[in-house]
Amino acid sequence: MEKKATKKSKLRIKKGDTVMVIAGDDKSTKERARTGKVLEILAEKNRAIVEGINMITKHMKPSAGKPEGGIKKVEGSIHISNLMLVDPATGKPTRVGRKADAKGKLQRFSKKTGELIK
Repeated sequence: MEKKATKKSKLRIKKGDTVMVIAGDDKSTKERARTGKVLEILAEKNRAIVEGINMITKHMKPSAGKPEGGIKKVEGSIHISNLMLVDPATGKPTRVGRKADAKGKLQRFSKKTGELIK
């Protein structure tokens, strides 16, 4: 039996983007929304690791490299559907669209302002 090819969706968030949490445990009120910079994208799981968001506790066993061991707080992953890109121009959350530029290369743009996102 052959495996069926699964369609891979295009992610609208990239490493280095500033995002806002819109759902989940780390969501707060809209006035004091939690934002952070994307450190890593896990595309196969549709998840992202965001700076300061979804902090988890890891218990580190003492080893030759780290003789002190101890308890360490690190960022856990969060599903991409719970994140919204923050428009660099306005600082407000926006949806993301994609359109071709003059050379035919797809560029991301803010649907709120219409400006390109780098």
